[in-house]
Amino acid sequence: MKFNIIVQFLCFFTLNSFVLGQTIPKEELIFLTSEWQGERFEDGRPKIPDDLLERAKKIGIDDAWTVLENEGYKNQFEGNWKMVHDEVPVVGRALTALFMPSRPDVEKNIKERGINSQGRKGNTNSWPIEVLTKGDVYVADSFGKIDAGTLMGATLATSIYSKSGNGVVFNGSARDLESISQMEGFNAFVRDFHPSFLEEEVLMGLNTPIRIGQVMVLPGDLVLAKREGVLFIPAHLAEQVVGTAEFVALKDQFGFEMVRTKKYSTGEIDSKWTEQLKKEFLVWLEKHPELGSMSKETLDKVLSKRTW
Repeated sequence: MKFNIIVQFLCFFTLNSFVLGQTIPKEELIFLTSEWQGERFEDGRPKIPDDLLERAKKIGIDDAWTVLENEGYKNQFEGNWKMVHDEVPVVGRALTALFMPSRPDVEKNIKERGINSQGRKGNTNSWPIEVLTKGDVYVADSFGKIDAGTLMGATLATSIYSKSGNGVVFNGSARDLESISQMEGFNAFVRDFHPSFLEEEVLMGLNTPIRIGQVMVLPGDLVLAKREGVLFIPAHLAEQVVGTAEFVALKDQFGFEMVRTKKYSTGEIDSKWTEQLKKEFLVWLEKHPELGSMSKETLDKVLSKRTW
């Protein structure tokens, strides 16, 4: 019975992906991301607010990972990347693409439909770029292909950055590293760089669930890519993860000061906070308005789930 349900879902997914230009129906995307209660794009992709994306750029990936781990999301991080710039984070909403090894009959049909019926242009690796919006991160699974697996060069990188103001995460490769490295503010997380051109690959999924290493990535996920690696945060947890990570940074800053002045020990800072310690923290925060504000209720709520 369970096997039949799985087969039916795969048939539904494959058929609708093919009929709708390698995308899944809006209703299916809403179903898969049903925990998200905020605004959505026209295609159903969760639209994490721009101000939250800006806040996310400043949080630590280790702190964010810990929040996800505590919530039971244990398969959200993927490491072992090569980057254009080590110090340029890539943070934004995932726009996903799934590539497969080319097969002549399938690629012919997809390209003909895309060009004749959908107004697409160029090779299929440029199609995801056409639908990028500001704040998006182009996330593609091209099955780790390096030689002839270069999903972009300098020209496409320029187009990506102009449309999204953001970088990319490719389970594949890129070319033109020397030229791309001159693009200020742009970064790419790829498996490797290679001088070859893209060959024998075809786009089989656009804004569909994909797998990046050990992670299931859904369209609209919050991408947090830094030197440590890439963390994919489900959209409905983005506010909680960012808010908690921001508090951890404040807690650390407060703790350093308390330990340095010998007002509290490291054991007291790193253990369950007493009511007096909570009061001390709120007073300290009031003295540093540039760091923001926090109510006692919010503090209690954050500390109630503390595992860091």
